[in-house]
Amino acid sequence: MNASEEQARALDLQPQRLRVAGPNPDLQAAFAAMRQQHADALLVLEEPVLGVHAKEVSELAAKDRLPTLFAPSRVAAGGLIDYGTSQAEAIQRMAAYVDRILNGAKPAALPVETVTRYELIVNLKTAHDIGVTIPLEVLKGADQVIQ
Repeated sequence: MNASEEQARALDLQPQRLRVAGPNPDLQAAFAAMRQQHADALLVLEEPVLGVHAKEVSELAAKDRLPTLFAPSRVAAGGLIDYGTSQAEAIQRMAAYVDRILNGAKPAALPVETVTRYELIVNLKTAHDIGVTIPLEVLKGADQVIQ
């Protein structure tokens, strides 16, 4: 059990892990398994295979009226909520590193940095489509609300 699963259990949630792989993952089978297990929500990890198929994942989840949580880099896919580190900050930090290296800094001498700003994006269109009401407090805390 990983730390995320432990945290979920501490909140009295029952996490279910489904693995999909390959260039053409069997998403239909994954969603059938979620229906069979009576999943209440879907956390979509920021994995390359899921990124390529993020729109299809969103569409299948909407069809099952399953709320989804994506990383902000997948906001265009149509998830309900996108939460994670700021892509804009990550890009700025990468650009600064490239600049330092191009100006002579040795990559091994540069400190390791972590993006510390998180973004919350709420998609009200998806909420409406799947029949979910987003609490006002969540909307107030959102960095972006998609109408």
